Parts: sequence; C-alpha cells; structure tokens
Amino acid sequence: MAAYQRLGDLLDPASTVLLTVECQRGVVGPDAAQPELARAARSSGALGNVARLVAAAHRGGVQVIHAVAERRPDGRGASRNARLFRAAERLPVRQLSGSTAVRIAPPVEVAEEDLVVRRLHGLSPLGATGMDALLRNLGCRTLVVTGVSANVAIPNAVFDAVNLGYTAVVPADAIAGVPADYTAAMIRHTLSLVATITTTDELFGRLAPPRRGRPQ
Repeated sequence: MAAYQRLGDLLDPASTVLLTVECQRGVVGPDAAQPELARAARSSGALGNVARLVAAAHRGGVQVIHAVAERRPDGRGASRNARLFRAAERLPVRQLSGSTAVRIAPPVEVAEEDLVVRRLHGLSPLGATGMDALLRNLGCRTLVVTGVSANVAIPNAVFDAVNLGYTAVVPADAIAGVPADYTAAMIRHTLSLVATITTTDELFGRLAPPRRGRPQ
C-alpha cells in the first residue's frame, strides 16, 4: 500500500509527461528494420500497453511526447561513432526523415496536443534534442518512459532523465528489447536502481481516473 501511495504522489497530471520512445513504423511496425525487435514489442504486449497508456494520458490531460529516431537521406549530422549506427546504414528499412518509417506505429495514436521530438544523432531521446527544455517549459517533474528498446534507447532515456533532475517511472510491461529475458534482467538489475518500476495496469487508472457517476 505504501508503494501504491508513493506512485500516486508522483503522478500529478500537471507535472507528469508520458514519453514513447521509437514507437515508429520502421522500428516496431510489420515491415520494421529489425524484425526481432518488432516481434518482441508486439508479441510481449508492450506496444499495445504503450497504446493503452497513451490513450489514458489523452483522457486524463497528461502531456504525451513521442520521441522518434530518424536520419536525413544524405546522412548529414548522423552519428557514426558506434557499430550500431554503421549497422543501421545497411539495414533494408532506413528511418529517413519524412518517410513512412518514422511515423508513429498503430495502435499508438497521436493527438493534436501531443509533441513529436525527432533526433538525427545519438542514442537518447533526451540528449541534445531540445526535449529537456520542452519538459521544463511543461512543468514536468515525473517522466513516464515507454517504448523500445530496452537494449539501448530506454536505459539512455531513463539515465538522462535522472541526471537532468526528473523522476523516472517505467512500466515494465510497456518496454521491450531483445532477447526478452535480457529486458527483464535489465529492469531488475539496472532500471530498478534509478527509476520507479510499475505496470501498465497500475498506471492506467492514475493517468485517466474513472469519471464519477452522477449522484442518484
């Protein structure tokens, strides 16, 4: 009960932002660049849970930000200082600006009031993307991190959030990586040390509290 109350204290709609990380067609869609990761996000239910949380945030008036990774067709400004970046250049599906691959993937819905933050370089959606300034201007204190991948972008986002002074909340069943047992181990042994770990069901009602019926 104490943990439940603590979670509730963190989730003031006025100071909470729900972040989706790389929930884009070219990453988690049916024709994704890395089919194994896309299958993990869908078969585990993580992508569906992200969609549920986004819908709840929309109903509850909680700000949603979608973080998208992309690159220019000419590659200008893109990072090349890690194997991951060089491998991405050879994938059959590339996350090119303006292409279908960088659109948010169903069933996650994008509302008019949502913000979409795009990055052309690096590993973190909070690293030199302008997101920190957006979060501060929104009055954010708690950042709920969802999406992919548990291998790279999610831990980067959580660490950056903590380093920047935000409280990070991670619904364990709304993130995915490969292999699945690595995701569970990373949550248990790493993210749990720096973030509040919860579930989609625990967050759902808090993001969108049930409406009270009219008195009889």
